[in-house]
Amino acid sequence: MNNLGPRRDARARVLRVFVVGSAVLAAVVATVSAVTYRSRRVEVSRLTELLSLREGITVAEIGAGTGWLTVEVARRVGRSGLVYSTELSADRLNYIRQAVADVGLNNVTVLEAGERATHLPTECCDAIYMRRVYHHLTAPSAILTSIHEALRPGGRLVIIDFRPDGMLGTATGMGADRAQMIRTARAIGFELVTADEWPGWDHYVVVFEKR
Repeated sequence: MNNLGPRRDARARVLRVFVVGSAVLAAVVATVSAVTYRSRRVEVSRLTELLSLREGITVAEIGAGTGWLTVEVARRVGRSGLVYSTELSADRLNYIRQAVADVGLNNVTVLEAGERATHLPTECCDAIYMRRVYHHLTAPSAILTSIHEALRPGGRLVIIDFRPDGMLGTATGMGADRAQMIRTARAIGFELVTADEWPGWDHYVVVFEKR
């Protein structure tokens, strides 16, 4: 008995499922990429406003991860500006260096940070920011003190994080209490400028100034 016909039909069905599945996966990936791109554009625009980013100033990112946001900020401060980009691990530092090299920027200094100190020079920065990093800090008071020392008088600190009691915080067991953060920063000498919502599930932003 010849079973080639049914076998060919089965293989054809498998192939159709594979092709359709691949097309669906590609569409999902493209949609997620587009959403991520739009979200990042919104974040960069808001951060530019909050930090008063402009040509020639010096900015630091604490815990820069892959370095994508460092790159965006470095573009906005221009060749006459400077961005310090910090991380703890050698792998993360290499990610940042590669991200910077890929776009040919020469106004970024990649710096190894510590768990209790930023290792930034004293009064080197006009603005400092961290995005989804504060909740990872093991010594937040020490880091905020180090940031305070690295900022020039009138310099701004922007902290972006998510609430521990929200959807993302509940799912991950992470997050940062905004009220506690504000109390800690004020005790160090920061003045609260504003606190607001931020794009993303349960995210918020807090802006401080050094007086």
